[in-house]
Amino acid sequence: MSIIASIKRMKIMLPGIAAALLCLMAGCSSTPSESGTVQGYVEGEFVYVAAPLPGKLTALFVQRGAQVKAGDPLFELEDVQETAARDETKLRLAQLRAQVADAKKGKRPTEIAAITAQLNLARTALQLSEKELQRQEKLLAAGIVSVQDVDRLRSQRDQDRQRVAQLEAELGTAKIGLRSDQIVAVEASMKAMEATLGKSEWDLAQRRQTAPASGLVFDTLYRQGEWLAAGRPAVVLLPPQNIKVRVFVPQPLLAAIHPGDRAQVTIDGASAPISGAVDFISPQAEYTPPVIYSQESRQKLVYMIELTFAPAIAAQLHPGQPVTVRFGSKS
Repeated sequence: MSIIASIKRMKIMLPGIAAALLCLMAGCSSTPSESGTVQGYVEGEFVYVAAPLPGKLTALFVQRGAQVKAGDPLFELEDVQETAARDETKLRLAQLRAQVADAKKGKRPTEIAAITAQLNLARTALQLSEKELQRQEKLLAAGIVSVQDVDRLRSQRDQDRQRVAQLEAELGTAKIGLRSDQIVAVEASMKAMEATLGKSEWDLAQRRQTAPASGLVFDTLYRQGEWLAAGRPAVVLLPPQNIKVRVFVPQPLLAAIHPGDRAQVTIDGASAPISGAVDFISPQAEYTPPVIYSQESRQKLVYMIELTFAPAIAAQLHPGQPVTVRFGSKS
């Protein structure tokens, strides 16, 4: 499949290469006329739309020659695995969010009610043991009971006090939930799962590619049912703003051309020339002769210049199309 894609790419590049060779042979390297007319060709900077993940092409929404707008669907890859991963992550995230909420609100009301009831019983027992101890201490003073009986009641009173203190602490803990560090740990797990969900949703979204800009569908490199490797383009777009006219201007004419200058471009078969603007002037000479320049060799120096057009005009041009360019006044 990679061989077929490479052949198709070469077909896309051949018109521009052929036009460049014709330009060089027909007049780009020759001395321009006094009017500043040179030969050139239309060049397109293509946008190759690919998916960052591999998969089988399940839907191709466009055909060659169609016009698309930014955001229009181009193609879609099989997304069974990505959908399952996204759904699983959503369920895990819901589980962690429930754990965080439960950790912050403490125990359930019924559990708190049970601890409260135990505390009330312990307080009642403590009151009884304190009254009984006071009564036995009076009897001890009268010599009616022994010291051992009073000590036993005093120990029971202390145990009841400790039981009340224990249940009061348990009730306070039940109301405030988990410790702060435990809550932080659960929240960190929840945030990590949220990030995982974002990654899963991104993977799923990448299975469906849309047009990054409005333009012409120059070519489609795969058919429905074929396998695409990661990063392998499936659709080739040609936005109007990426269509330019490229000319090679001899060195004597270069000094009179500046960025922003207007130029008239004549196309074979067109009723009138179209207007473009100088967008780029190459700082380097093409096909440079040897190091020592003579008056004759200076005539062979050419510099690449690119012209841009309004989108409505650029849409009428085709890559590889030969043109004649005449430089005129500044814009």
